[in-house]
Parts: sequence; C-alpha cells; structure tokens
Amino acid sequence: MTGTRAQLDRDPHAVARMFDGVAARYDVTNTVLSFAQDVRWRRATRAALAVGPGDTVLDVAAGTGVSTVELARSGARCLATDFSLGMLRTGRSRLVARTGSSPVPFVAADALHLPLRDASVDAVVISFGLRNTVDPDAALAEFARVTRPGGTLAVCEFSRPTWAPFRRAYTDYLMRALPRVARAVSSNPDAYVYLAESIRAWPDQAALADRIAAAGWRSVAWRDLTGGIVALHTATRPT
Repeated sequence: MTGTRAQLDRDPHAVARMFDGVAARYDVTNTVLSFAQDVRWRRATRAALAVGPGDTVLDVAAGTGVSTVELARSGARCLATDFSLGMLRTGRSRLVARTGSSPVPFVAADALHLPLRDASVDAVVISFGLRNTVDPDAALAEFARVTRPGGTLAVCEFSRPTWAPFRRAYTDYLMRALPRVARAVSSNPDAYVYLAESIRAWPDQAALADRIAAAGWRSVAWRDLTGGIVALHTATRPT
C-alpha cells in the first residue's frame, strides 16, 4: 500500500485504501506529528459529551479504536465504526493482544449509511473523520438520524489557528515539515500529503458550525484546542 493516497474529491474507495495502507503505524504517526496533542484532544472530546453508564455512544470513523477506548472510560457503551477494514482489524488485534479481549465492538460501516435504527444512540462522535467523507453534510444528517432527541454530537476536527502569526507558522509546518516527518515514521507518507491538503481545504470553525446547524442540529458551539489547530464542535439533536 505504500504510495497510496486519496485526492480531495474524497472517493470512498480511495480513502479506504489509503487508510488501510497506514493502519499499522497510524497511531504512532499521529502522536509524533501532533507532538502528543492527540491524547489531549481525545480526552477533551470525551469530556464534552457528558455521557456515562447507561448511555450508548457511536464513534464514527474510529479507525483503530483508540478514540473509542477513550470514550469508553466514561462508562458508556461505545461502538467503533469505520469503512477501512485495515484500520478496524489493526485496532481489534492490538486490543486483543494487550488485554485478551476487545473492550469495544468494531463494526465496518460507512458514515453516510450507518447500520443503526433511527434515534438509537445517545451520542455520536467523529474525530478527524468528517473531513474525509465524500459528503460531510449528508454525514451530519445521518448522525442526526441515529441520535435520539436531546442527544449529543461531537465533531473533533482540524481547523484554523486563531492567531495570525501562529496560523502562518502552522501552515508552513503543515505543507512543508509534516510530509518530511511522515516519511520518517509513517508506513505510507504520501497519505500525509493528502492530510495536509485536506486540512487546508476544510472550512473554519464558524463555517463548520453553520453546516452542522444546516444538517438539523441545534445549540451548535465550538471550543478551540491547541490554539485552533483543532476545533471541538458540539451540538444537540432537537427534541
């Protein structure tokens, strides 16, 4: 799979193949490229949901399930879904090797066509995956379909640093340094060229909030993490 990368049209088959190709070293690569901020981002996402025992949480585009395991620390029942079979297999195998079992179920699913009944979960989370769907607006509407009235959405995604000098430095890192670092640590460094391009093409915090509201969600808000490199959007399913 080395050299496989998606394009900004986000063809689902190309995106799935790309993530299959990076699965083996995906988590360690993310930690290196984010300077270990990925751990903080996952914890902030869990805290934003305010779920606990008795709740059901759907983690969409969960990849290897690292984010799902973090969500499960709340005591909620958490389900990991992704359309990359390579990511799901890697995540499940890793958890079984470490603990003897998988603490969360892994299910192959497309974010635009979730295999769940209407209003069947208390919360939906997608971390760094909405940007990779072929139709983010349709995905947001699908998340609303499966969430119960009064339930919660959390979207943790790359965004725009709010301080102009920091934004310029970050953009330089994204387009120049990140691909070089990826060549040293990733099993498929070409995928991280796509990563940088897709982040630059993604809407800023306010624009994404508008799209979440247009998909039927209410009380949309966001919190900037790491100076706006990442934004954590939350919203509520209308009752």
